[in-house]
Parts: sequence; structure tokens; C-alpha cells
Amino acid sequence: MIPVNSVLQVGHFPEIMQAEIDRRFTPFHHPDPQAPAPAGNFQAILIRSNIKLPEALVKQIPSIRMVATCGVGYDNLPLAYLKEQGIKASNTPGVLNDAVCELAIGMMLALLRQLPEAQEYVKSTAWSKAPFRLTTTLAGKRVGIAGMGRIGQDLAKRLEPFKVEIAYSGPNKKSLPYAYYPDAQELAKACDILFLACPATPDTDNMINAKVLEALGPSGYLINIARGSVVDEGALLYALQHKKIAGAALDVFENEPNPSHEFLTLDNVLLTPHIGSATSETRIAMTNLALDNLEAFFNQHTLPSEVNN
Repeated sequence: MIPVNSVLQVGHFPEIMQAEIDRRFTPFHHPDPQAPAPAGNFQAILIRSNIKLPEALVKQIPSIRMVATCGVGYDNLPLAYLKEQGIKASNTPGVLNDAVCELAIGMMLALLRQLPEAQEYVKSTAWSKAPFRLTTTLAGKRVGIAGMGRIGQDLAKRLEPFKVEIAYSGPNKKSLPYAYYPDAQELAKACDILFLACPATPDTDNMINAKVLEALGPSGYLINIARGSVVDEGALLYALQHKKIAGAALDVFENEPNPSHEFLTLDNVLLTPHIGSATSETRIAMTNLALDNLEAFFNQHTLPSEVNN
């Protein structure tokens, strides 16, 4: 059992997640991460992966020995400082794979078959005047996945029945039945559809640049379910505006929840509001894994999903 007020909850959690937190323990709420730290002998911090944890806040609470982030990404944490101070960190991998992969497949099909436009075509009664335009089929396409971790591998398995050719890129070649390319530019050159499923790290910052988009080409599609920082948005906007690529489906952006207004004016993009893991089932599972990590910490057990960075 986690001691009352030993955990500082930073930021707001949706109602369904908060209910799960409150069912299992009683945290001290600190809604604004930028506000001075409250007084208390807190030993752990609970936070969502879409909220940046300021290093300055952690420094104000010398008793902190653990940070649990609710999400697979942990680029919101001051990892260098946590490591320097011997503060443990955990995330929630695995439990959101299904939801993220489902959305990725849905975005891909919606982009290729132009489903939002097709629905609007019917609703506007334009169909009564002329047939809807022809779109693009998935079967026979070459699909690349930049980042072949847990989500990338689950995504590849879901793509196999669609009669596509799969390839991937990443730091290392893995024992997988897919073609491997050492970098994103070579992968883009070899595929028609490029998925981004890599983590946000200094190595992947702006990894998808003008050269990669040029390699993807005017008939290629980009789908980003990773992080906004992985893409050079200026280069992507230029590529979309000048038809250097056929289109893009984006669930993540550099500036959330206020993406560049230029994306909103394009007719070759599909935009969603960072909803990869946004299902009730997934958010409950994520919350419980974050709490499992906290309980393991307080019981001095091995963390189920410790971040080792």
C-alpha cells in the first residue's frame, strides 16, 4: 500500500484515469508543473507523458526518489538529472501497443482512401452530381517502419495480411523477416508508405528532414505516430505544399495542442489530436501499470517497467 501523500501527482489526469488512481491510493495534487513545489516529504512523482516535468520542480523536493510517467514516452522527464541523483523512473510500455497500432492502420487507410473527404462528399450531396474521385489501394505497396521497437513490431504484424512488403530502420538490425535499412533516408527511398514509430531522443530529433522526404517522393505517404520532434515540420510543410510527397497522416505535432496553422489549410493531410492511446481500456491499463511501478518502488521490489537511460 502506498502511504498517503507520499506521492505528488503533477498535472491533470482525465477522469477515467483519476478514478483509477484514487481507487488505489491518495496522492497530493500539484496541478501546475511550473508552480513552486508544495511542502511535504514526497518520495515519488506521478505524471503523464504529455506533461513536461521541470527539473527545477524535482530539485525543490530533495526527498523524491522515484518518478512514474504514465505513457510509453519519457522525453518529458529530466532524465540526466534523475540519473545523476539516483532517482528511478518508469514508463508504461506494452499496454498501449494495440490502441496505437489500431489508430496507425486506421490513419493509413483513411489517408490512402481519403475517407474523411469521401464522407463529406456524401454529406454535401456532391455524389448526386458526379462519382467520387479514384484513390489509392494499399495492396502491393512497400511499407517502411522507422523504429522497430514494441510498437513497430506489433504494427508490422498487423500490416502483413494487407499484402504489402515491409522494411524497417533503426539503430540495429533485428532478427525479423523484414528488410533492414540503416537510416531513415534509405528506408524512405525503398518504400511507398513510411510509418514513424521511434522514440523521441536526441538521435531522432528532426530525423525526418527534407532529404528523407525527397527520398520518399511524390507518390509517398508519411504517417507519424511517434513524436512531433521526430519530424522537421518546416520541411514537411514545404513537401506537402509543393507535392513533394503525396500526403501525410499526423497524430503528433511539434507544438501541441496548437499545431502550425499551415497544416490546417492543406488538403493532403489527415490530422488527429494525439489520440494514439486514447481509448478507455488503454488509459486504465496505462494508469495501473504506472501505479504498479509506484507500489513496487514503495515495497522495494523490482519495477515492472523501469526506464534504463
